[in-house]
Amino acid sequence: MAELLALNRPIVAGHAGGDQSWPHSTMFAFREAARAGVDVLEMDVQLTGDGVLIVQHDDTIDRTTERRGVVRDLSLGELQALDNAYWWSDEWSSRDQPSDAYVWRGVRTGATEPPPTYTADDFRIETFRAIAEAFPDHVLDIEIKVPGTVGDPEDMAFAIEGARVLAEEIEALGRTDSVIVVSFNGDVIKAFRELAPDVATSPSVEELLTWFFGTDDFDEQDVVAQVPPDFDGIEVLTPGIIERVRNEGLEIWVWPNDAATQENTEFYLDIAQLGLDGIIAGHPEDAVEIYRKNGYFG
Repeated sequence: MAELLALNRPIVAGHAGGDQSWPHSTMFAFREAARAGVDVLEMDVQLTGDGVLIVQHDDTIDRTTERRGVVRDLSLGELQALDNAYWWSDEWSSRDQPSDAYVWRGVRTGATEPPPTYTADDFRIETFRAIAEAFPDHVLDIEIKVPGTVGDPEDMAFAIEGARVLAEEIEALGRTDSVIVVSFNGDVIKAFRELAPDVATSPSVEELLTWFFGTDDFDEQDVVAQVPPDFDGIEVLTPGIIERVRNEGLEIWVWPNDAATQENTEFYLDIAQLGLDGIIAGHPEDAVEIYRKNGYFG
């Protein structure tokens, strides 16, 4: 896995799972990211109420579709009938724009003409299997979500069942050597490692913190540390931390956690100039173009 991604330039991962450039978690978003030239497709996965693994960032459908509800309470059929670009606009995720600002609203339901080469189905909530099959030549960076809405505890059993289904699908699809899996939750990623001992992983937040404070080591399946620029007041991208991660043999991919200040030319170039290995970009087409213009992409 590490050799597969050993490029002499920053790896660009298209954050199409919670993307700002294109409608959230749609086949349209992933195809546009691939067309932009990204190396990796980043996504979030969780189970539907009837046990199907889908690409979906939020616990609910409220932010992206015309309805409200909890993902794990709905079937795949119910979820895929929804307009998953209903609220997308250039001011994502604002709901106070004029109606014509929501440019892809209605494509899923047939009320709006799809863009050239696309269909209504390209604007629905998609299954993990469909995305994995559509992009056989892209590395997939997969985060297992732990569902739990506001006021409700995290549903750990449901998340670990999602890890089991993901492990089975990776094996069935022959993607063992072309995916990397992560979860913010340590119990979930540990369960996944037991289920898929040959799949590359990234450490969870808890594991990163225990490593940072010197109380534990990274797991032998970990090949990439996926980190924000700062976390709970801790500056992450310092020379000392970068060197420590390097000494552990892991690559470093950065996920911007403040789009207003980080999804821009200066930040993308800072990542490259620090010698870091990748950027999980909310605007992947911009990141690729910036790196090309500055000589990082051939």
